[in-house]
Amino acid sequence: MRHDGPEHVLAFAPTRSGKGVGLVVPTLLSWTGSAIIHDIKGENWSITAGWRSRFSHCLLLNPTDLRSARYNPLLEVRRGDNEVRDVQNIADILVDPEGALETRNHWEKTSHSLLVGAILHILYAEEEKTLARVASFLSDPKRSFVATLRHMMATNHLGDETVIRTHPVVASAARELLNKSENERSGVLSTAMSLLGLYRDPVVAAITSRCDWRISDLVEGKQPCSLYLVIPPSDISRTKPLIRLILNQIGRRLTERLDQSPTQDNRHNLLMMLDEFPALGRLDFFETSLAFMAGYKIRAFLIAQSLNQIEKAYGEYNSILDNCHVRVAFATNDERTAKRISDALGTATEQRAMRNYAGHRLAPWLAHVMVSRQETARQLLTPGEVMQLADDQELVLVAGHPPIRAQKLRYYQDSNFAARVLPAPKLHLTGYADRPATRPDDWQELHASAGRLPAAEQSMPPDDDGMEQQRHPALPEVGDTDRDHEQPEPDRALTDDDDLAADQRAMAQARALTPIAQSYAIEASDHDPRLGL
Repeated sequence: MRHDGPEHVLAFAPTRSGKGVGLVVPTLLSWTGSAIIHDIKGENWSITAGWRSRFSHCLLLNPTDLRSARYNPLLEVRRGDNEVRDVQNIADILVDPEGALETRNHWEKTSHSLLVGAILHILYAEEEKTLARVASFLSDPKRSFVATLRHMMATNHLGDETVIRTHPVVASAARELLNKSENERSGVLSTAMSLLGLYRDPVVAAITSRCDWRISDLVEGKQPCSLYLVIPPSDISRTKPLIRLILNQIGRRLTERLDQSPTQDNRHNLLMMLDEFPALGRLDFFETSLAFMAGYKIRAFLIAQSLNQIEKAYGEYNSILDNCHVRVAFATNDERTAKRISDALGTATEQRAMRNYAGHRLAPWLAHVMVSRQETARQLLTPGEVMQLADDQELVLVAGHPPIRAQKLRYYQDSNFAARVLPAPKLHLTGYADRPATRPDDWQELHASAGRLPAAEQSMPPDDDGMEQQRHPALPEVGDTDRDHEQPEPDRALTDDDDLAADQRAMAQARALTPIAQSYAIEASDHDPRLGL
């Protein structure tokens, strides 16, 4: 039994119930479009990648394996009008790595602003445009956090050799933190660094250092792409933020505009095969986009163990089930899931006959018998019967059609599917071979001029040996006092108070000690010299 419509599919299948051999593998061995496969143990890669590599690029992304295909989330940021919203979407996932935040506290909100400014600064001013570089930039041991913020405000992001222009979002984020107290600033930095801890892993840093594939390759490439997101069970929790970030970027980018591709009619169909998708946490875009995702030639095949698993990630009142018109249910161990399935199956009319005997004990032989028949409604399957389904049976519910009680499919028992099980492509440390043609990103032209700094940065106040970068706001550290760095007052004792020329020389000395501010995309020529700026 196949389904070739645009509707999404949701399956309730407990562990070790045959969902892999009966649902996932047969689908991947028959789907000829692009696919994104959430493959926790790598079993689907080893079984289906051999056949799918015959007509599509098979990309394995494993954040713990150096043989994996590379993907740099920052290179998907589009320079120009879309850069701020693209970076903000990245920061949204970084701030909520588990997908469990309904509201953000003060530290998370401020860290979000810092991450947006830092990512934009890295994209415009650094040669290495990666999240690992964002982490090392904010925690540079050679300078304090305050010096890092001043560095961001003094960098020439948008100008040229003659005009100094700092990116307004970068300058605003840096100034916002400079205006805070030292303890609060340290708390914000500690929160931001805890969110970037994953990218300090050298393997993860290498995987996210460049792009072997781009999001547009999934639907606009010359041939389809099969992206396998393989995560070892021991690293699911640790690498979840990166997988969530990739899925978030793909979902948002491919559903922005219906006419975003000049070859809209030639776009590949995309299947999102997300096994154990509640384990990824709440993906807000995913819940809302299910309603219109089919219009972009994207179909979702979602698999969960129970209704409780979905409600834990998306809340009790979610729209996941509402937007999946095809539902498949195996025998479940959860009473709530069984009741939900039983209610969805509906009721059937059942005729019951009742026989009553009246009079003498010999009434049956004397024909003193009264038979009454009545029709009553009965659940098609009670919750108990749903939980007692045989191991080889499943329920299929399609909107607008009667429910189906079907036999489970095993791919190894079907000769057509068994013939398509081929050895998976071999991976090498020297580079990923089966990858699409390279696409340019919007930041290549900045590589040669990365790190442009204005001459005015040389006049920045001296560093305080990192004392501003303490990690524990409640434990103050003793450092140099502000008095040690105070600028000397102009020597007015040597001037005559009544001498106008002496007063002018003193004012000139005071103006010379005031550094020129370069922030918020303001040119140096815009400052009024009469105000001492």
